[in-house]
Amino acid sequence: MQLVPVALGKRSYSIHIGSGLLKTLGEQASLLDLGRRCAVITDSRVGPLFASGVLKSLTKAGFCPSLIQVKAGEATKSLGSVEKCCNAMAKHRMERKSFVVALGGGVVGDLAGFAAACHLRGLQFIQIPTTLLAQVDSSVGGKTGVNLKAGKNLVGAFHQPRLVLCDIDTLKTLPDREFRAGLAEIIKYGVIQDRALFELLESQMQRILRRDKSLLTQIIARSCEIKADVVSQDETESGLRATLNFGHTIGHAIEAISGYGKYLHGEAISIGQVLAARLSEQCLGLPASDSMRIRQLFERTELPTSIRLNALQLKRLLEAMQLDKKVVGGQVKFVLARGIGRVEWGCAVPLDTVAQLMKSQGT
Repeated sequence: MQLVPVALGKRSYSIHIGSGLLKTLGEQASLLDLGRRCAVITDSRVGPLFASGVLKSLTKAGFCPSLIQVKAGEATKSLGSVEKCCNAMAKHRMERKSFVVALGGGVVGDLAGFAAACHLRGLQFIQIPTTLLAQVDSSVGGKTGVNLKAGKNLVGAFHQPRLVLCDIDTLKTLPDREFRAGLAEIIKYGVIQDRALFELLESQMQRILRRDKSLLTQIIARSCEIKADVVSQDETESGLRATLNFGHTIGHAIEAISGYGKYLHGEAISIGQVLAARLSEQCLGLPASDSMRIRQLFERTELPTSIRLNALQLKRLLEAMQLDKKVVGGQVKFVLARGIGRVEWGCAVPLDTVAQLMKSQGT
């Protein structure tokens, strides 16, 4: 097992990465001075696979868990689902020292974390991410929230977990499409901060796609280290943490205009990162060879790198981008790359430039 610390003073916690970690949940939770009552929030796909083991581990350790199951899918990240979870926790008589366990992918983690942040004005929670994307991204850093029709993650809170358990055995059941989508975030870490990681992904992608356990543990741990380092320096995204959004400004807009669920998050930000690399060529002088390497790595991962939009769809995309949380004074700010492993945040790019780029690609 590998441990990655997230240094946030009194709110510091550890990310545990390895095999067979689900059965250790109760033991680990016992070390955190938590109340006996807890709620395990999961979805209709993950629950049947892993909930019984999690409940058993918690019960064995002396906790009194209840199971809350929501429908699987991005559409579940809504205020209505938060209300459903909070009502269920009230029925279970959750108290101030009670805690929430988020068992699932990014949707469940964001939803459960936000419900924990809201219920009784804040309950502690534990993240058990069961998808590759959640293990390397959404479970780490304390961002929680839900979507509105107007845009993705527009309602939320910063609420740090007490513990993150990344059991790589859960990835065995992950469909190929979702596994590849998770790799989009790992590629992002290489682009924004670690050229060596990017080169490892280039040379070992076939082994990764075969889910080589030792290699997966290595790249998950490295991704978590990068994110933990960034979050430790800039918890609430006042500067450096914005670099984690490379490709997300366009990617989130794609998700919003397409109807949540048509594109997986990793698929949308794959397209977004390729377009951000092209914008980086124009605005920051990213070498064309680096931009091509970024595109080719996504292609080798079998992720989409472009999207076709008609005039109305393009207009809606640009409007959705203007609702992005990184907009300042009405101006959309981008994260752009100077080279693989080096990016800058807060880059102002006229939306006309974005529109022309998409048209020139035939999208």
